[in-house]
Amino acid sequence: MKTIVFLMALLLLISGSCTDIENESVKIIFDTDLGPDYDDVGALAFLHAMADSGRAEILATVSSNKNDLVAPSIDVINTYFRRGDLQIGATKGDGADMGARQHWADSIIKYYPHDVKRTSEVPDAVEIYRKVLSSQPDNSVTIVTVGFLTNISNLLKSGADQYSNLNGTDLVTKKVKRLVSMAGAFPTGREYNIFIDPVSSKYAFDNWPGEIIFTGFEIGSKIFTGLRLISSDIEGSPVKDVFSISIPFSEDDKNGRMSWDQTAVLIGVYGTEGFFDTVRGRIKVTVEGNNSWENDPSGNHLYVVQKIPIPEMSAFLEDRMMHEPAGTE
Repeated sequence: MKTIVFLMALLLLISGSCTDIENESVKIIFDTDLGPDYDDVGALAFLHAMADSGRAEILATVSSNKNDLVAPSIDVINTYFRRGDLQIGATKGDGADMGARQHWADSIIKYYPHDVKRTSEVPDAVEIYRKVLSSQPDNSVTIVTVGFLTNISNLLKSGADQYSNLNGTDLVTKKVKRLVSMAGAFPTGREYNIFIDPVSSKYAFDNWPGEIIFTGFEIGSKIFTGLRLISSDIEGSPVKDVFSISIPFSEDDKNGRMSWDQTAVLIGVYGTEGFFDTVRGRIKVTVEGNNSWENDPSGNHLYVVQKIPIPEMSAFLEDRMMHEPAGTE
C-alpha cells in the first residue's frame, strides 16, 4: 500500500498537479554566474514559470559574474517573462569576469528587448541584497545561488547602510529562511562554482548563520534537458534560442545539457521532499577550492541525493523551462 501511495504522489508531482509544499509563494533572490554555462538560463526560465504559477515571488536577480554581457542577458530573460522591472545587481571590485563560449549571450542581446546595456552599469549586488532583504518580513527570503559565492561573502561582510543598521550577518540571520546553493561535489570533490572564487566560497560557507542546502555537481550532471525545448514549436523565445545555439557546440550535449542550476531553483521553490533525500552535516572548503564533508546530525548544512528517477526529474524540469509568458501566441 505504501508503494502505491508513493507512486500516485509521484505521478501527481511530475504532472505538476500537486499543491505547493508550503502552499504559499516563496520569496526568492536569484544569484547567478550566467555566461560560462547556459543551464543558468534554464534555471531562470524555471523560476519565472514558478512566479507565473504563483509558487514563487522573484525579489531580485543578481550576478556573481562581472562580464558585461551578463546583466543584459538577465534583463532579456526577465523582460521576455514580463518582469523587465526586476532589480538586477552584480559583483563590484574583485570578482570573476567570464563570457559565453557559445556566443549565445551576444545573440539574445542583439535580437531581444532589454534596458540594461552592460553589467558595469547595474548596482552592486550587495546593495541590492541589503535593499531587498531589509524590506522583507523576518525569516521569509530564500536565496538561490547557482554561481560563485562572491556576492554571498561580500553580503556577510557588509556593514550598516541607508537600508538597514544591521551588519550583513545579522541582516541575513533576521531575514533569510535558507540558502540553496548549486556548489560542491559530494561527499568530496572540486567543483567550478567553488574553485573559481575559493576564498569567498570558504568564507561564505564557514560563516553563513543559517541553513544551506547543497545540490552538487553529481546531481545535475546526470539530468539532461533542452532537446524537447529546441524541437518544440515555441517561437520568439530567448530561452529556446540559447539552447538551440549552444547544444550543437558540444558532443557532450547530444542528449541535452546537464542541468545543475535548475535543481537549485526546484529546491528553492519546492523543498527537497519527494525529489531528494538529504545528508545533514557540514561542508569543508579549502582555500584551493576543494570540498569535503563532515556528517553531523546537528549541522546546518545538507546535501541532496537523487530520489525520484532521473528521466522523471528531467521531464519535470524541462516542462517548466518550456513555459511561455502569459499572452505569448
